[in-house]
Amino acid sequence: MIQNFHDLKLYVAADLASSGQRLTLRNWVINPVFRFTILMRILAFCQNTNKNALLRIPILLWFRRLSIKLGFSIGPNVFGPGVAIVHYGLLIINPTARIGKNCRIHMGVHIGGAAVFVDPEKASGYSPRLGDNIYIGPGAKIYGPIRIGSNCTIGANAVVTKNFQDQGLLIAGVPARVLSSGETGERATRVLKDEK
Repeated sequence: MIQNFHDLKLYVAADLASSGQRLTLRNWVINPVFRFTILMRILAFCQNTNKNALLRIPILLWFRRLSIKLGFSIGPNVFGPGVAIVHYGLLIINPTARIGKNCRIHMGVHIGGAAVFVDPEKASGYSPRLGDNIYIGPGAKIYGPIRIGSNCTIGANAVVTKNFQDQGLLIAGVPARVLSSGETGERATRVLKDEK
């Protein structure tokens, strides 16, 4: 979580590196997903450090306006450093969900809490927790108080409703199940060898 200006710089630098972007005026003007990601980090910084409302409210309004334009419903403290939102289009993530560093996420993904009514103070216990280095394919659905380990790949249109706490899994299907295990790089290498 972003607690100071140094954290803000680290998070933005990690996000830029993860998405293969540079902080340039051209990217700021042309790429709305780029703007959204940086505004998400600035809003988290303002909220977490209790910045003055004169600074926080305009950023919040700009962030919400851009969220609606892009079809995103994401809170400011959901992702660890190094998020790469690949496309704009419908993307809904419960504000109490937590996703580790270096997440690559595609459009059409829904990450939501359990379908129960709980005290707002306890709501975070009913939301998904995903580890580091997660790839989430287009259209994936992840619901409930589940845990997914680091270095996992969640396939396109997968529906994940239970825990997959081991690391390096390829999870896909409806309902989701483990298709293979091992690091993502190992899977890619294995596929290339099989094609020869």
